[in-house]
Order: sequence, then C-alpha cells, then structure tokens
Amino acid sequence: CLQRGAGPGPHPLLLEFAPGPGVVTRMLLDAGFRVVALESNSDFFTELQSLENSLDGQLKVIHGDFFRLDPLAKGALKPPAVSSEKLFEAMGVAAVPWRADVPLKIFGIVPQQLERNRLWRLLFTMYECSSIYRYGRVELNLFISEKEYTVLTAKPGQSKIYQALTVLAQLGYEIELLHKEPWSSFATNLKNGGLAIPKTPRLPNDHLCLVRLTPQQNLFTGGLKPSNASTFIFMVKQSFARPKSKLTDRLNSWSLDNSDALMKALEIPKNASMCNLYPEDYKRLFEALQNSDMFADTLFYDDVLAHTRTMN
Repeated sequence: CLQRGAGPGPHPLLLEFAPGPGVVTRMLLDAGFRVVALESNSDFFTELQSLENSLDGQLKVIHGDFFRLDPLAKGALKPPAVSSEKLFEAMGVAAVPWRADVPLKIFGIVPQQLERNRLWRLLFTMYECSSIYRYGRVELNLFISEKEYTVLTAKPGQSKIYQALTVLAQLGYEIELLHKEPWSSFATNLKNGGLAIPKTPRLPNDHLCLVRLTPQQNLFTGGLKPSNASTFIFMVKQSFARPKSKLTDRLNSWSLDNSDALMKALEIPKNASMCNLYPEDYKRLFEALQNSDMFADTLFYDDVLAHTRTMN
C-alpha cells in the first residue's frame, strides 16, 4: 500500500509513530523506506535502538509520542512530549509551500482510546497549518477504526453519521482506503481470549482501516485561510448541533437579515437542512458570510477558547 516508487534513487523518508516491537518497521525498511520511528514506550524504544544500530543509517529512533506533539504547556518539553520543529529538524525535512508536493509521509495506528479526539486534533492543526502542517501538505497513512472511517466518508443526508467531522475531513483531505484488516489481526481480550472490539451500536466496526489522508492542494482558495480556519471549523460544528434544522433557521440565529438572498446566490434550496449540505456548500457559505456586515467571528469566540483548553 505504501510504495516507495520506481527508480534507484535515494530511500524515501517515512515517519512511523508508535511502532511497538518493530514488526511493521522491518517491513517498511525491507520495502526501501528510510524510517524515523517515534516511540514513547521505553521497552520498545530499547529494542528499536538495537535494530537501529544494526543498520547503516536507514532507521532513526526518537523517544516521543506523536499525539503529544507541540503541547501548549510552557517551558522545556520532557519526553514523550515532542516539538515538531526539533523533530523535523532531526529528520532533515524543510518546510515547503502548501501547494508543493507532499514533503513527508507518516504511518501509524491511531489508539482506540480517545480516537475521535485525536482525529479532531489532526484536523485542527491541518486547517490552521500548525504543528506538522507548518511544513506543508504532510500525508497521513493511518489505521483507524471502521466506525470512524464510515463517519469520514459519509454522504449528505445520512443524518446519523454525516457530521461536522465528515464535512471538514472531506473538504480538507483526499481520503483513500488502502486496506481493511480484521480486528483479530490486532487485538485480543486477555481475560477470556475474545476479541477486544470497541462496541458500536449503529456503525460497522469489524475492521481497522488503513486510510490515506492527503491535504487538499486547493483548500486555501477563496476566503478560507489558516488565519480564519478556526472560525470556519466552529461554524460547521455549530451547524451540526441540530443537523436536521433548516439552514434558514441557522442563518437567522447568526442575526443574518438577508438569508434568502444569500441562499439564492449560492443556489441552495430554501428548505435545505444542515445535514443535506455538501462540504463544498459549507465552504461557499463561509466565504459568503465573511463578506457580510452582519456576520462576526466573535460568534464562535467561546467555542474557540473551549477547544483550546480541551486540546491542551
């Protein structure tokens, strides 16, 4: 699934997080990748260092946790917290313009604990071009649960699974399913030997899905920019507080007095519900609202502050 490409050129670089005992790491090395392994577990870290010492520079092991990159805490960082600036400097990866080619591929398994929160944090950093995305359109190759993959790829009108996360992910990333692997390949319940599969009452969840998330090259066109991306995100999140509500009602709640004219200009039906709008509709709506004197970014100021505290 993660091909190094044709030709005898230098080994392409791949950042692998939480490699554990290094089973997949060895596969990536055999496939011709130059791997930087980011591992927080001290036992696994020692094993990986032994593997690093047996190779001629193809593997570099760093003590750290991918999901503790760039914490907001003040002062010097203590492992496993990691600075993306120091990490990218150690890898020799320089920042490139957003519309340039992908500067780095990342591979790993997203922990099931707080999985949704971790996906949200990656999405925020991508829209704000912060952390790893200060270096360009970094490509993520992630094993995520089938239930979260189903949410990411839901269609408008599927009110129970089409969510704010869906809209923002589809607008921000090119989403590709590379592989589906049964849970039995990953997890067992140590108490009784049964499978440790997270329960989901409404969504399928029989597999882990290897998904490639490549940031869209044309994301920051029109009125959407990293500087106002937080406002856009919370506009979408607030829109899905009541997904079956009418767009006209939501616009009125934002004190917009020309909602009919705006919807007509955007060619959105008068009776459209929030869960029926396509991701591109939300972006066009946001760009139109940015030009409205009645719309203020301060509508979402409290949401932004709450999110900052949560993510920290």
